[in-house]
Amino acid sequence: MFRQLQARFGGPLAMAIITLLGVWLIVMVTLPQLQMIEYSLRPNLLPAQLGGPEDRLTLENYATLFGNDIHRSIFFKTIWSSVLVTLLTLAVSYPLAWYLAKIATPRQAALCILLLIVPFWINEILRTYSWFIILAFRGPLNEVLMALGFIERPIRFLNGNGGVMVGMVYAYILFMVFPVYNAIESLDDNQVRAARDLGAGTVRTHRRIVIPHAKPGIATGCIMTFMLAAGSYAVPALLGSPGSRWFTQIIYNWFFEGGNWNQGAAYAFLLLVLCIGFMSLVMKFFKVGLGDIGR
Repeated sequence: MFRQLQARFGGPLAMAIITLLGVWLIVMVTLPQLQMIEYSLRPNLLPAQLGGPEDRLTLENYATLFGNDIHRSIFFKTIWSSVLVTLLTLAVSYPLAWYLAKIATPRQAALCILLLIVPFWINEILRTYSWFIILAFRGPLNEVLMALGFIERPIRFLNGNGGVMVGMVYAYILFMVFPVYNAIESLDDNQVRAARDLGAGTVRTHRRIVIPHAKPGIATGCIMTFMLAAGSYAVPALLGSPGSRWFTQIIYNWFFEGGNWNQGAAYAFLLLVLCIGFMSLVMKFFKVGLGDIGR
């Protein structure tokens, strides 16, 4: 990396970039994580008890999750739901990325990308509120469906996880579309033409030619979407029902309502470990490395 920067910017500027990057990684990434781990291994004590005999390293904060049936079920539900959000986002994004990369004209692709990006100029909370209005019991979606005769009475879309899934797919679609689009765009069109000339249908062409070439982009999109979904707070808080709580909501409650930062740090660290484990599984499944994902 240093040699590439040195060849492009020169020695002094390359050294300055590497130094700034190192400082940023240490101050903004490493030290906060180490502080969180240290907090998670300490009991929640009053200020007067700090440094006393009760202030010791312990795994009790982690044991709380596995001893609390409600929190444990929400934790595993968050894992499964985040995987489902990732798969749904991939299912929506892959055809769109293929269209942008290989079918649309440059003008059509530019217009489509603009239409995708413009809504994201608005704050995420406002965009989530828009889905709250659309999916409301007396919202526009129910009114249109009843006007067309598809349903006789309004449907409660915001009961359960349905509204959360829709909101998350919409919120994180760009993080899936663009990595897949960049990967597919680099595919030589002659390979697709050769596959079709040899009699391969659309499904087989994508399975044997396009998807293997786009594996780094798909892996990147899946990792980013899963991590954002698992760590989301605003979308499940606004679009979810009381029975569809997300694990991040429990972490928020520990920090800002329960006042137990130590317990919240333990839960947050477990969520971080989960995301790292998912990233490793995706990289192993797609047989790609960090270098492939970073291209």
